[in-house]
Formats: sequence, C-alpha cells, structure tokens
Amino acid sequence: MSEDRVVRIGLLGFGTIGSSVFRLIEKEHDQILEGTGVDLQVIKVLEIDERKVPPDARPGVFTTLVADIVDDPSVDIVVEVIGGTDAAFDFVEAAMRKGKNVVTANKQLLASRGEALFNLARDQRRHLRFEAAVAGAVPIIKVMRESMIAAGLHTVYGIVNGTTNYILSRMYNEEGGYTEILAEAQRLGYAEADPTADVGGGDAAAKMAILASIAFHSRVTLGDVSYSGIEGISLDDVRYAKELGFVAKLIGAARLIDNKVSVRVFPALLPAVHPLASISGSNNAIFLQGDAIGEIMLMGPGAGGLPTATAVVSDIVSIANSGDLGFLQSCSCYRHLDLYPADEVESAFFIRVNVADQAGVLAQIASAFGEHGVSIASMIQKGRGDEAELVLITHPTREKQFFAAVERARSLVCCKSAPMTLRVL
Repeated sequence: MSEDRVVRIGLLGFGTIGSSVFRLIEKEHDQILEGTGVDLQVIKVLEIDERKVPPDARPGVFTTLVADIVDDPSVDIVVEVIGGTDAAFDFVEAAMRKGKNVVTANKQLLASRGEALFNLARDQRRHLRFEAAVAGAVPIIKVMRESMIAAGLHTVYGIVNGTTNYILSRMYNEEGGYTEILAEAQRLGYAEADPTADVGGGDAAAKMAILASIAFHSRVTLGDVSYSGIEGISLDDVRYAKELGFVAKLIGAARLIDNKVSVRVFPALLPAVHPLASISGSNNAIFLQGDAIGEIMLMGPGAGGLPTATAVVSDIVSIANSGDLGFLQSCSCYRHLDLYPADEVESAFFIRVNVADQAGVLAQIASAFGEHGVSIASMIQKGRGDEAELVLITHPTREKQFFAAVERARSLVCCKSAPMTLRVL
C-alpha cells in the first residue's frame, strides 16, 4: 500500500451486500479517513449485468471482467461478495496469487474450501479476513479470534440465521403459520425466492462450521455438520412449547465433548428464561461458554446489506492498519480433534403425537420409552374426539436411545400419527 495511506479496493459483486459496501464507503469516507487515517477508494467493481450499474457511476469503475480487478496492480484489497463456491474460490485464489489481500463474506466458500484458501494466504503472506461471513454486524469472528484466545471455549450456541428467527418469532406471537409467514418474509426480502438454505439449516451449518473451527482450533467443514431445518414445525408445536415455558429457535450448537467436536444445527426449544430465547425478529446472537469466562453473549443485526457491509468495511480498515500479518494471518486451526458421534450426544426432547383416547395409552407410551431408558419429565394431554394429542418432554438421554424409543412408540396400535420431535436445549 502507498505511503499516503490510500487503499484501493476491487469489489467482486454488486448485489445486496456489494452495493451496500460501495455506498457505505462513499457515505462514510471522510469519517473513516479522519478516524483511521485510511483513504478508502473503490476503484473497480465487477458487475456482469450492466443494467445494475448506477447511472451516476464514475467512468471506468464498473467492469464485466474479473481480470480487470485481479490483474490490476493498483488494487490493494479484493472484496469477494458474489457468493457461491466454485467461481468465488477461483477469484479469491487468483487475487491472492497476484499479491492482493482479500476480504470475503462468503460462509459457504470458507466452510467447504476454506483450508486451501487459508493455506494459500499463509504461503503468499496475504490477509484473508471474513468477519462478514457470520452474523452480519455482530463482531463474533474478531471477538473469538482475538479476545477469546485464552478463554478455554467449550460451547458455542447460536441463532445465526435471521430468516428462520423471523419466522419463528412471528409464529411465537401467533401472527400466522409457517407457510404464511415464510411467504411474507419472501415478499419483504427477508427470505430468498428459494429459501432452502435458510429454512433447511444449510446456511446456519456453514456458519457453525466456521465458528467451531475458530473456537476449538480444529478444522470443521460443512460436511462435518449435521443439520435440519424448521420446515416441519407447526403452529401447534410452538403453542404447546409456549404453554410448557419454551420458545422455538433454530439453534447452531458446537461443543467439546470428551475432547471431541460436536457441531450441529437443529430446531430446538429453549426455556423462556434462556438468554437466546429473547432474541426476536431477524436478529442473530451467539452464546459462548468457556472455562475462563463463564458465559458471554453477543447479539445484533445478523443479515441485510448495510449490517453486513459494516463488517466488510471493518475488515478492510483492519488490513489497512496492520503493519504485519501477525497471528491473524492463519485461520487458527493448529490441531486436529475427532468428531463426536451425533447419536451419542445427550439431549432432552419434546414429543407431540396423536393417540387413541382410551385408558392405558399413556402407560403404553411410557413403557415403550422406558424400554430404551428414556424417562418422561412432563406431559400435556388434550382430548379430541376419539383421539387425544399427547405432548411430552423427556429427561436428557443419548439420542440413539431416544430415536429407538420413538420407533418403538410409533409401532404401537394406539399411536395414530408419526411422533413430531424437537430437541430441548
């Protein structure tokens, strides 16, 4: 970078995040310069669709060719916000080989192919920063990599997807059912036209792979994370949970168990008094537990163009003010820990099932669960004509035993529907 502290940026992508980064730098340019001594200048922007180029754009700034950015010797930092994995990987790799530092907001890229990119950053002695890849404006990456380096982290719970939190918050307030609220979220721009990655848990799984890698200093990839989404949650489930004192959330959970790593994403019920239970709307929150810190929670806007853009700009300024690469050059994965078997994890569960409304049914259900060592902590039963709806909360047990018990209960003649199950945090 030049001695006059000018930092020239090449922006790959001009969608929701890319355009927000561009406008935020223009709007806050003077304040950033005064506060940090860094003169940020976006000199090149990749946008394939020329219809999206602002009519007042400076001549020569927008291009349809990646090479115009990656091969330009005047570009100091390349910002990748195009999404996806294959093309994004090629662009980031090419940028670092050309001597550029890189900032990315691409969680899928880092969760699936991050190791190769971090190794390349180390070999090329380039920065690869990624604060915007998880939880938008919440500075969880910086906090975990720097402030928590000696915290002895052993548990990371998170609400890391704003779309699902918006849907479940609305359902909790009885403002509609899942399908209705999802459609509204799409109309408002909170959910994509294809919401599968969000509601199916894949987006949260990529973020939890990144957080677990940082927390436990051992590589976790997207393929290591078992995940499920919220598609099967009904308004009845949310209402019964509320009656029992719980709130439904899509939870990312990364834990050290017997010095092995467990990373999962699943819909779960949280006690209403849990700090994560109060996180509403599209906000994100990450709850950290460590030997030296007890418990800490960070929360804030987890999605959207401007919140994510603030994290991108923060990384750009951080690179510009780094005299040396330091330890943040690496991704901090300096050891290898085995994965803890998912079916050996202990969990409590919520169960909702329709049964015949007749004497002895509860005893049959309890016996089926008891055969596999699963005990019932609480129960609600409501009659509906010839059938009754049975809602149970279990004590914690190994998941392998629990799901075996569910299959046994499902086989009973008195069971009139497949049991609906949710984990209880």
